[in-house]
Amino acid sequence: MNLHLEHPEDSILTGDLNVLDAFLNENHISVKIDGSPAIVWGTHPETSKFFVGTKSVFNKKDIKVNYTHDDIDRNHKGFVAVVLHACLSNLPKTNNIYQGDFLGFGGDNVFQPNTVVYVFRRDIEQTIVVAPHTQYPVDLIDDEITGNVLRCLSAVPLNAKLTSSLETKFIQPLAKCKLTKEIKNKIQFAKTIASTINFIDNQKEANALKKELNCKIRFSLPILPEIFKDYNPNLIGYWLLIKQIKEMILEECSHNMFKAYINGIRSHHGEGYVIDGAFGTFKLVSREEFSCANFERHR
Repeated sequence: MNLHLEHPEDSILTGDLNVLDAFLNENHISVKIDGSPAIVWGTHPETSKFFVGTKSVFNKKDIKVNYTHDDIDRNHKGFVAVVLHACLSNLPKTNNIYQGDFLGFGGDNVFQPNTVVYVFRRDIEQTIVVAPHTQYPVDLIDDEITGNVLRCLSAVPLNAKLTSSLETKFIQPLAKCKLTKEIKNKIQFAKTIASTINFIDNQKEANALKKELNCKIRFSLPILPEIFKDYNPNLIGYWLLIKQIKEMILEECSHNMFKAYINGIRSHHGEGYVIDGAFGTFKLVSREEFSCANFERHR
């Protein structure tokens, strides 16, 4: 199923400190692209036919897997149908299954599929522009599975580069990030004081706190430990510390492909980055910059 990416600061609420080890160890880093709609494509493991679709290919019921243009007309409407028709005609055929974000149609160097505006150095000539980010390995499928087999596939970050074709441009910027001594010291400090923090002992309560925190962020309200009286203030303080570390790391991240703008203002981060390694996969996103703008756009 779909790979859920957690904000580093949200991931620690129950005492899971893997993100601190993730920060300090080797990771693959990729640029998080703000595309729309999400596209899933590849060869279906049951039918051995090439398909395209949205995340509805993973539905338990009303499964929308499209092998033909007639399937798309039957399952989808509007802009999503237009995009899927173009993807079915132009995506390179593959034996694998991938997921990515649609950026737009070629012929220009400026794309705004969602909140972020992307400006490339030159026009992209291919028919469609797609940012792949996830792969679904099909070699470990259990023969006893019933129902929608695609639901049983495990999502893993796509670290390999896909080859663009004459019709499809794959956007996978080369990203890099090097931690400064100050950041490393801050991470070590966070590890040292973790034993003094009263973490939440159940996921339901942690999810409730995440909703409260998101609400504050979306409306640009301050997050202060004393405001969250239902929780131990030192947990909120620790959350703020991990968030600060994440933002320091974000400032050290860079890529090589495009300029990004949010609400007409140049953005160093765009949507952000994703780190993936032995200690997990996490998204590095400026919630005040991107998340607030994204919320306002869709409200």
